[in-house]
Formats: sequence, C-alpha cells, structure tokens
Amino acid sequence: MRIVILSRSRSVFSTQRLCEAAEKRNHIVSVVNPVGCYMNITSRQPLVHFRDQVLEADAVIPRIGRSITFYGTAVVRQFEMMGSFSLNESVAIARSRDKLRSLQLLAKKGVGLPVTGFAHSTHMTQDLIKLVGGPPLIIKLLDGSQGSIVMAETHKAAESVVDAFRNLDAHFLVQEYIKDPDATEIRCIVIGDKVVASMSHGSRQSERSTGASSEKPEVIKISPEERSTAVLACSTLGLNVAGVDIIRSNRGPLVLEVNSSPDLRDIERATGKNVASLMIEYLEKHAVRGKTRTKGRG
Repeated sequence: MRIVILSRSRSVFSTQRLCEAAEKRNHIVSVVNPVGCYMNITSRQPLVHFRDQVLEADAVIPRIGRSITFYGTAVVRQFEMMGSFSLNESVAIARSRDKLRSLQLLAKKGVGLPVTGFAHSTHMTQDLIKLVGGPPLIIKLLDGSQGSIVMAETHKAAESVVDAFRNLDAHFLVQEYIKDPDATEIRCIVIGDKVVASMSHGSRQSERSTGASSEKPEVIKISPEERSTAVLACSTLGLNVAGVDIIRSNRGPLVLEVNSSPDLRDIERATGKNVASLMIEYLEKHAVRGKTRTKGRG
C-alpha cells in the first residue's frame, strides 16, 4: 500500500514511529510537508503536487499541526477527492480543532463535559462566572492558532481575564474547574471502536492549564464508563483515531479534549504498546480507494 504521511518532518517522534511501523509491514511510505503541497482544483482530475512530483496514495495519515489546520485539511480533502483513504477525514479533523463546535456536538450526543460557557465580548462577566460555578475556573481563548488557557483562582482574577479577552473582541470559553481532590486526567488512544491504550495525564486541570505536571505518565486502568465515553467522543466527531483526554469526577468521566493527531511518545513509553503499528493495522483493514464518507465535501 502507498501511504503518504502529512507531517512537517520525518524526524518528529510520532511520524518516525508511523514510518517504522508501516515500512516493517512492507508498505511504501512518503512523508510530505503539507504546506509544501499545491493543488490542481479541477473536477476532471484533481491532483496534489509536491515539488516536481504528482502525489498518489492509497492511504493518507494526517499529522497536521494546529497552526496549519486550514491548509492542512485542504490538502487532506484534495486527497479524498482523488480517492485516497484518510486515517482521519478532513471534515472530522476540522471539527475536532474547533473547540466550540466539538463541545456542542459532544453535548448533543450526551457525552459528559465540564460545565462550559461561551461568550464574545460579553459585558455580563458576573453571570458568566456564576454560570460555571464560580472560581476557580478555566478560561480558554478560541482565537489564534494555538489559543490560550488560563486558570483563574479568584473572582477578581476571573474578572480581569474575561475583561482582557473582551477588550480583544475575542471569542472565549469559561469552563468549570473540577474540584474533586481525586480528579485524575486520563489520556485514551482510540482506534476505531476500541481504546487501545490509556495512561494518566497529569492529576489536575491546573497542571493542564499551566503546562506543568507533577506526575510522569503511567498506565492506568480505566472503567467501562470511561472506555465507552472515549469511544463515543471519538465517533461523535467522525474520527477513526484520536487521543481523548478525560478527567474523573464525582459525576462520572468528563471529556476535556479530543485530539485528531495524538502524540505517541508518552503513551507508547508508558504502556509499552505499539500504537503506531495498531494505526497501520487499522489502515490495512479499512483503506479502500474511494471509501471516504465525505468525498471531499464539507
């Protein structure tokens, strides 16, 4: 099978592991930087060019950074129009990268979520803070390629951050902080309809918001409810493969994020599982030319 991995560099750990796994299973692998691609938009013979080559692929593995989501998903969509099977389809990737849209879809499906408020330059700061149960709380700026996550521990801090975002004329989420002292964040890797690996992923939301962590990732046993929640979150967004971050709470598992290009380094080292090979196996079982649900639409 001819596999194109869309990634900035072959030296990136996850990309390197996917290359190794695919080549070990006798597939022909090319790593292509999506921003270096250009496309021939035509109904007769859509093509993807890279340098002086026309790319052809039976399957595509998108490893698209958040900062290039728009262009990267356009390249994936072009491959879909050419009949290539994508491990994660363009529409599903875009859906997962839109924090608000993904939360709305998950909520509609009944997936457990932290209480979340959405606003744009609102003057109802007190009501917004009250909506999510008051401080401490998490505030997420949605604009920009990476966004910004801030933890506000007091009312005054929360008001200051909301006011700052309001002055930026920005869209932002205000989200409850899970106060359960036993709250543990879990990273689940979902492939198809199964959780193939899981590990602890920090112990508190505050660590998540600051980027710090007091724990090394380690294997963690998840409950049947946590397992089904991760699988449902992945399928709701239309993804075949995802990293689903869940936090345990006294009202059950709550989904924090669904990542369409999960990093493989920590999960493989913590669990000892060859997740990259499992992803290639999924392609082998499901990659049929033209078998794309969206056919490049959306």
